[in-house]
Amino acid sequence: MTDRADTADPAEARIGPHRHDLREAVLFGGVYGAVLASSMVAALTQYGHSSAASRRYDALWLLVTALASALAHGYAHYIAERRPHQRWEALRVLTEEWPLVTAVLPTVLVLAGAGWGWWPANGVEYPAFILNIALLFGLGVVTARWAHRSWPVAVLMGVADAFLGVIVVVANALIK
Repeated sequence: MTDRADTADPAEARIGPHRHDLREAVLFGGVYGAVLASSMVAALTQYGHSSAASRRYDALWLLVTALASALAHGYAHYIAERRPHQRWEALRVLTEEWPLVTAVLPTVLVLAGAGWGWWPANGVEYPAFILNIALLFGLGVVTARWAHRSWPVAVLMGVADAFLGVIVVVANALIK
């Protein structure tokens, strides 16, 4: 019996469904989501959003922005991978963007919690930043360990990734 992969037409293999590696999707979405969440919190705080009602609004706005970003990123993948698509291919590509939305959910919860009176609304941006910096650190450590780096090197890479994330967030806040 022959293996189907051995007899498959190379052109057919090129146009088959393309799936992004799960690790890549989770890491990309995690980093993108953490930076997006921190940048949004910085921008919204800069414009005086510190009351409970405005923090609920901020939480909703962050969630909508994450969904729009995931939609835009998924659509860009769909267009960039120009090939014959199956009927539900576009929907599948869009659902692969779930890590980006998932990465902003902790910040959405922090903002919403402040809006619901679980903790003070004023100054909630600091725990949100720390949460996202910790997420970037964790993703840096995980990727370094997946690359078979030693624990000390992985921790240093996590610190470097978190620091780079802070630089990106500060740059985004200054630009906006």
